[in-house]
Amino acid sequence: MSSTPTAQLSELGVSIWLDDLSRDRITSGGLAALITERDVVGVTTNPTIFAAALATGTTYDAQVRELAASGADVTQAVFEITTDDVAAASDIFASVYGATGGQDGRVSIEVEPGLAHDAAGTIAQAQQLWKKVGRPNAMIKIPATLEGLEAITETIAAGISVNVTLIFSLERHRAVIEAYLAGLEKAQAAGIDLSTIHSVASFFVSRVDTEIDKRLVEIGTPEALALKSKAGIANARLAYEVFEQAFATDRAQALLAAGANAQRPLWASTGVKDPSLPDTLYVTELAVGRTVNTMPEKTLQATFDHGVIAGDAVTGSYDEARGVLAELDALGISYDEVTALLEKEGVEKFIVSWNELLDTVSAALEAAR
Repeated sequence: MSSTPTAQLSELGVSIWLDDLSRDRITSGGLAALITERDVVGVTTNPTIFAAALATGTTYDAQVRELAASGADVTQAVFEITTDDVAAASDIFASVYGATGGQDGRVSIEVEPGLAHDAAGTIAQAQQLWKKVGRPNAMIKIPATLEGLEAITETIAAGISVNVTLIFSLERHRAVIEAYLAGLEKAQAAGIDLSTIHSVASFFVSRVDTEIDKRLVEIGTPEALALKSKAGIANARLAYEVFEQAFATDRAQALLAAGANAQRPLWASTGVKDPSLPDTLYVTELAVGRTVNTMPEKTLQATFDHGVIAGDAVTGSYDEARGVLAELDALGISYDEVTALLEKEGVEKFIVSWNELLDTVSAALEAAR
């Protein structure tokens, strides 16, 4: 057994992706160091991450001055800045991409969150981002809204790798896999090499606990309180069962035999929100092969420092997980209502972050002019 918990996770088949990116992390060598020192094999980004990166430090100042001098508006500036970061990070991970046959070494960039309910707009921007980054190990993040499902199929059909984000419910996860398989079939019909297309399904974890735990506390009975912080893990474990079942079907197996890749589950929102919980909870309790865990740096460092990796924590846990969801239902907590609310709030939060990013860049452009 390897000496560090992150190495043990990697040996188990868990790909560790960092949920953070900034130009300072790229230029300082910090991102490259995480590959060798923390077993990190990919990066995910979102508007919140970019807004935070641009709001601090001076590493973007020179590019902002150039963009201001060229007359770029704020939308153009954000597009240039974020795609440049993703391209640079993709170059850092190129060797990982090659060594893993394209499975890892991935850097994800998200379509504008305001397009979450606009399939045509999402498809068009996914193609723009893919072309602009110009790296085979990029991934385009598309939210798993109903409208996003069509965009996922068409983007995959064009041979573009997709990170499907904001998945909260098992039903939506099944629909996301269906959209992926449909896209692969269209790509196959178009003569595209299926082995070049990769996808992950980002299933959010801690946000489920945050919302459901709030409701359990309101109920306040011993039975309710005993279920605190169990829903997110139970839900994610059942998502893994959905993954196993979906890719065991004749349809999926035929595509895999033709060179396609399975759409791995990715555990997102794995930073613990409740300080009373172990800070590695959503890593150790969801450790299982053929998955990705995208971690904020704080969670990554906690896992490296004191995570206890006791092997596969998911396979064989499905009946227990179903029991947790059944107990929540018996208490009157609606799974469908909670997951629909979380999707709606997820889109809204990303829009707020996107607007903050626009405001930050707009102010920087104005100052540069």
